[in-house]
Amino acid sequence: MKSFSELSLSALLKSNLKKHGFTEPTPVQALAIEPALAGRDLVATAQTGTGKTLAFVLPLIQLLGKEPHRAGIRAMILSPTRELAIQIAETFATMAMGSGIRAAVVVGGLGEGPQLQTIRKGAQVLIATPGRLYDFLTRELVNLAGVRILVLDEADRMLDMGFLPTIKRIMAATPADRQTLLFSATIETSVKHLVETQVRNALRIEVGSTTKPIEQVDLHVYEVEQDRKLALLETMLREETGSFLVFARTKHGADRLAKRLAQGGAKATAIHGDRTQNQRNQALKGFQDGYYRVLVATDVAARGIHVDGISHVVNYDLPQVPEDFIHRVGRTGRAGARGTASTFGTRSERGEIARIERVLTIRMTRRKIA
Repeated sequence: MKSFSELSLSALLKSNLKKHGFTEPTPVQALAIEPALAGRDLVATAQTGTGKTLAFVLPLIQLLGKEPHRAGIRAMILSPTRELAIQIAETFATMAMGSGIRAAVVVGGLGEGPQLQTIRKGAQVLIATPGRLYDFLTRELVNLAGVRILVLDEADRMLDMGFLPTIKRIMAATPADRQTLLFSATIETSVKHLVETQVRNALRIEVGSTTKPIEQVDLHVYEVEQDRKLALLETMLREETGSFLVFARTKHGADRLAKRLAQGGAKATAIHGDRTQNQRNQALKGFQDGYYRVLVATDVAARGIHVDGISHVVNYDLPQVPEDFIHRVGRTGRAGARGTASTFGTRSERGEIARIERVLTIRMTRRKIA
């Protein structure tokens, strides 16, 4: 399939796609949308940045649009982070424009009153993080008995965060004959368990390698001692164009680095789990809109940030595990664009860098500091 026009989508959806510049489906979209429209359960793995959101949002809107209107929640999308849930909701609203299908966002860190009000006003779709949704469920503030489509987005990340028991309880509150669409960057042991116990006769879709960065990303490594990292980053900011997403290991380290970059004249801000939701929203929006050139993040944002056009990812500190390298690097080189990912490693971290390369079967180009 080479065009969205070939899909069995409504004229409204095709118009919304065209209006927002979507003409050719990505591989995961081309493989997932038609079987999802046919009512199949799916288990899809694809690298970060390959367009998974549209692969489930489009079928969901199409299928709900064909149903007679019924009160209550008819579909649910679970996501690991507030940022990702909010971004999914933005994509959903864009694609559902004019359809009458409305979504409510249910996440922690924001007032529950407006969220409950949106549900009560007739939202048919919930886009939620597991913790806040389960809180609503246990307090009998939401009823999931009418859910006919369930989407688990970034399933491996949700399980990494310890949400398996919560997700199983949420799924138990939905009908057993629902349609389930599971999207994940990897299928590890915990995800396999979820698939085996919760998904029925699923069609398995795998796009590209999920254990190495996408080919559009150029990988570099610099051997640099800790006290020279800031100067190297500032040099890169002077000599290169575009936006930078910089990963620090700790929340305090992210704040400190963003402050030092700002003192040096760069438009920089930080995002991590200790910042309020309003602060996180402002930082992400400022980065999306180009007000901030540099966003310093901890790994909480490795999958929560879906911003097209990030030119450069910098691993200022090495990730805790090689798999996190994939999720960090996947923030650039999205939607077919080229990107660059640079890793800073000290002499004592040579072994850890070699381990990342070995586990992910990659080779980073060694760059010398001028």
